[in-house]
Amino acid sequence: MPDLEGFLQTDYLIALLVAVVGAVVVTAIVALMFRVVGRKKAWARTLVGLVRVPFRLTLLVGAIWSVNTLFLQSTEEIERLVDFLFRALFIVAATWLICALLYFFEEVAATRYRVDVRDNRVARRVRTQLRMLRRIGVVVIVICAIGAVLLSIPGAATLGASLFASAGLLSVVAGLAAQSTLANVFAGIQLAFNNALRVDDVVIVETEWGKIEEITLTYVVVHIWDDRRMVLPSTYFTTNPFQNWTRHNSELLGAVEFDLDWRVDPAGMRVELDRIVAQTELWDGRVVVLQVTDAVGGFVRVRVLVSAADAPTLFDLRCLVRENLIDWINTHNPEALPVGRMELRREPARGPLPKRAESAHPVTAPIGLFSGDENAKARAAEFTATIPVQEGPAKER
Repeated sequence: MPDLEGFLQTDYLIALLVAVVGAVVVTAIVALMFRVVGRKKAWARTLVGLVRVPFRLTLLVGAIWSVNTLFLQSTEEIERLVDFLFRALFIVAATWLICALLYFFEEVAATRYRVDVRDNRVARRVRTQLRMLRRIGVVVIVICAIGAVLLSIPGAATLGASLFASAGLLSVVAGLAAQSTLANVFAGIQLAFNNALRVDDVVIVETEWGKIEEITLTYVVVHIWDDRRMVLPSTYFTTNPFQNWTRHNSELLGAVEFDLDWRVDPAGMRVELDRIVAQTELWDGRVVVLQVTDAVGGFVRVRVLVSAADAPTLFDLRCLVRENLIDWINTHNPEALPVGRMELRREPARGPLPKRAESAHPVTAPIGLFSGDENAKARAAEFTATIPVQEGPAKER
């Protein structure tokens, strides 16, 4: 087959072998260098783990493409086809490498902002913004890569010009069809940079308590406390109210309430509360208060306020305080347990009631809103279906 003669030339095969071996040697040397650096630097280990495969593929495809351009001698159709294939492969490999570098830069920048500390509000905001920027960058790079591949197709420029000529109507139709999707995209970008919501924020949405696990361009994943995942569109957080417990800081106050009998001993409960929080690491030492907030009817409401470093710790602390105070009430103040009281009264037997004397005073009716005087009657007529008829000669038709 004469079209394959260019692939069987000795110079071409030697150059191709040299290119492949050279690419392998270069990648091995670069990998060895970064492994040596990675023994002391964590960023070097991260870089090797992320870009090793795409770097090797990009270097190998680029070397083979260069050999085909310089040494391949065949028909014009074969050379054009081979050139297009390797150009597309190189664009794909380079896109993969650039996206891997974006992941690497995100990881390096995120290591400077730790989220495993007590006050991590700034770190969570920066990590959320970095993640959103990386995703936007990946989308832009992939779109540019697809455009570059399409433009390398012979005759694609003419096809593109004809498509752009009719793009006005198509853009309107596409915009209407993708209105909700575009709204979610812009809402996701807004959430990433308006500081209203960050990754690891503790929120209450749809009466569910959880943490923000992921923020994408179109949806937000909420990790519910019982390991369920609630996936909500980004527009939900820009159009509906929600509770963010960690917007400014992670410290929180929690309440524990008791409905007890009037014989409760608040002073004794307060001493026991101080003893409970002093013996646990769940309490952060900021707030511990016991107050009688209500005393109406048959119960006295006692409210306990305690503080903790974050929402999960606060939940455990409230449970601990509630359990220990219930045990103290049952042991040391049992009369404070809520009871329902009932009074039984026996009425003495009575005879028939005497008849009432007739009153000599005349019955008078007060002037009301719709009766009593002429103004009230006129006001009442406005709310009835009676239509006043005016007397007089009929109009001639």
